[in-house]
Amino acid sequence: MKQIFIFLLILVFGPTVQAQEKSSFSYFDFNYFRGNIALHNKNILHLIVGHPEGFILGWNKKTFGDEAWQQGYNYPDYGVSLSYQNLKNKTLGNNVGIYAHYNFYFLRRHLMLRVGQGLAYNSNPYDKYNNYKNTAFGTTILSSTYFMLNYKKERVFDKFGVQAGATLIHYSNANVKAPNASINSIVFNVGLTYNLDQEDPEYNYVEQHKVTEPIKYNIAFRAGINESDIIGMGQFPFYVVSAYADKRLSRKSAVQFGGDFFFSKFLNELIAYNVAAFPERGTDPDADYKRAGLFLGHELFINKMSVITQLGYYVYYPFDFEGRTYMRLGLKRYFGEKWFGAVTLKSHGAKAECVEFGIGVRL
Repeated sequence: MKQIFIFLLILVFGPTVQAQEKSSFSYFDFNYFRGNIALHNKNILHLIVGHPEGFILGWNKKTFGDEAWQQGYNYPDYGVSLSYQNLKNKTLGNNVGIYAHYNFYFLRRHLMLRVGQGLAYNSNPYDKYNNYKNTAFGTTILSSTYFMLNYKKERVFDKFGVQAGATLIHYSNANVKAPNASINSIVFNVGLTYNLDQEDPEYNYVEQHKVTEPIKYNIAFRAGINESDIIGMGQFPFYVVSAYADKRLSRKSAVQFGGDFFFSKFLNELIAYNVAAFPERGTDPDADYKRAGLFLGHELFINKMSVITQLGYYVYYPFDFEGRTYMRLGLKRYFGEKWFGAVTLKSHGAKAECVEFGIGVRL
């Protein structure tokens, strides 16, 4: 574990340290945290035995309005961060995470909201022989998200500043492999900041012009692997074809409407399992594993990235699995004016079904 941590530290922050002699307008921050695991699922009750603690180390690049989108979001920071968390339970093990993040500012830049998304390494995932009690993590590599809300004051003493607040840290493998009860930690943090430059330049202010576009039409293809909640049933591929229209409302946002067609092979296996194991449920052995849905969505544009949120309803639903409504949340990255890639989480309420990796075109 120590060797992995040192390697990630060098990988993430090494190039930045070499560039400190130049004016980078960036800073480091270090936050120690301690708190509690939230009981979001009764299946993890036996795993909550202590108060998890750890730290988050970040490198942050400041923006000053060199690009139009920066002013629209009140000159956010962007960067990378590294976390270590002791979950205070030998069954759960420890987590090391690496993230890309944005810092958004409010209240004269004293209130900071950080949103980080990345991957985490768990030291002790589920094993049916040696660690069968770990119902939270079925894999060593997890998807992880954290939200940090801090009161922050830079340059309190020379280049050093202080910050403190609360953080929510989420770990899950999004049902890539069962089990996947996941863990949410609610912690309080306190930390220091260190600016690499003596002082910051002035912010650039430019007149913001309204963005207008006609209705755009999108086609996306998504795929991945996942497993049902039945441990040991096996991982199977899934495919999603989506077609939707969007209308840009402003420089920041657009609304969406469209449809999804789902081809989820794990449902085929789950149908056969229910027929054999629970005949009293009356599951149709010939039930179709495919589904189709309609959705409404919103897209929030941040430079070449965007955040998508969608709420859908299955209009073709031959087999009952977690209800007829579904949600999708994720990130898109545009390559030029038309093409994009996306990573999204599809869920039914708080229960994840899969992580989707997609490509698409906006016409």
